[in-house]
Amino acid sequence: MSPKPTETGSILIVDDIEENLIAFEAVLSPLHQHLVRARSGEQALKAMLRQDFAVVLLDVRMPGMDGFETAANIKRLDQTKHVPIILVTGTESAAEYAYKGYAIGAADFIAKPIDPWVLRTKVNVFLDLHRKNRQLAMYAVAEDAARLTDIAEITERLAQIELLLRDRPDTEAAGLADRVAEVERAVGALLPGPTGTE
Repeated sequence: MSPKPTETGSILIVDDIEENLIAFEAVLSPLHQHLVRARSGEQALKAMLRQDFAVVLLDVRMPGMDGFETAANIKRLDQTKHVPIILVTGTESAAEYAYKGYAIGAADFIAKPIDPWVLRTKVNVFLDLHRKNRQLAMYAVAEDAARLTDIAEITERLAQIELLLRDRPDTEAAGLADRVAEVERAVGALLPGPTGTE
């Protein structure tokens, strides 16, 4: 089942060989996600600082900054450290690279030649995780907004009670109004920015 258009995520494909990039795009196009290419580790880091990615497919063997160095740099940056990385290796080197890759924070490996079904399945797992993390973040923001609304309503009610008590002529009501005002200030302090209390 294809994800809904509003649930798309970006996939960064990093490989120095054009034919490999084309092959990855062909395999991943049925997922209907935004595919971004990078031909080097440097290009990959620049792309990751410009936008959010759900997952990175990263070739291990590249001239200049190789896949391990690129992955280590991705994991060092606060902005990108949580993005899962799938390292792409040659079959002859997959076993020897596994320990090194996991040690720098790679989430998974895939060996060449690529099995299209396996690659789509692995990428889809990380896309689903990315969608769920975004939904949880939006839920947390909504929950925080609801709590702030509740606090604002309590503060407003306390202010109304304080005014009613201050309108009463007896001294006991004035003392009670002072205590309500203290509670109102304490509750209002939980709100961000000015509390609106005088």
